[in-house]
Amino acid sequence: PASLLAPLQNANAVIICTGTTAFPTKAWTKSGEEEVSKDVIKALFDNFFNIKNSIASLDEQGLNTPNNIDAKSNEFIAKAWNAACKVAQKRIIMLSSIGVQRREQMPFPVLNTFGVLDAKAAGEKAIQDSAKESGYSYTIIRPGQLFGGPYDNNYYLGTLFQLDKDVATQDVVVGEGDLLLGDTLRSTLAEVTAQICEGDCARDIDFAVVNEKGDSPTIELLQERLQSL
Repeated sequence: PASLLAPLQNANAVIICTGTTAFPTKAWTKSGEEEVSKDVIKALFDNFFNIKNSIASLDEQGLNTPNNIDAKSNEFIAKAWNAACKVAQKRIIMLSSIGVQRREQMPFPVLNTFGVLDAKAAGEKAIQDSAKESGYSYTIIRPGQLFGGPYDNNYYLGTLFQLDKDVATQDVVVGEGDLLLGDTLRSTLAEVTAQICEGDCARDIDFAVVNEKGDSPTIELLQERLQSL
């Protein structure tokens, strides 16, 4: 849409943080306000309780399913940027999830019941392919379950229960690939994203970020960890 193309014309970089819930919620509906249970139950009955085929049916109906949001929308944004941008394209950053490369390892098969990790994997590939074809850098950031405010997404477990980390769990651990386990503060994810742009680091890689016991690192220490990736 024109509303998306206009702001992309002069964007040297794009940060994609779109995503839907791993399990069916109101977030899957077109308005974000309706109940989705009837649509899900009907799809399950129509497809003899085959989850994969049921989700594909919901995809075709245009609901905000993982495939439509975490896969297709990310690819659409990258293509829209490529088509609209009139300045030098420098980098694209996608906020993904830990477990994308471990979809067969517990506990990630549970999280992937409705295909959210499969969709994020497809979204990651679309971003990487677009960067390679168009000649700019990419970065895939994989946080754990998000903790901390703002608590304005009422469809997500962490915001419904206002989950947060105590003051003793503020240290930041980063690791290339998808090897870490843990949760991630939204404030940490935002700071890490800002710092890789500020420090022009972590280009053409994917990495995970979680919070662990310890004090919050200084900006200098965080930059050092990011530069070492």
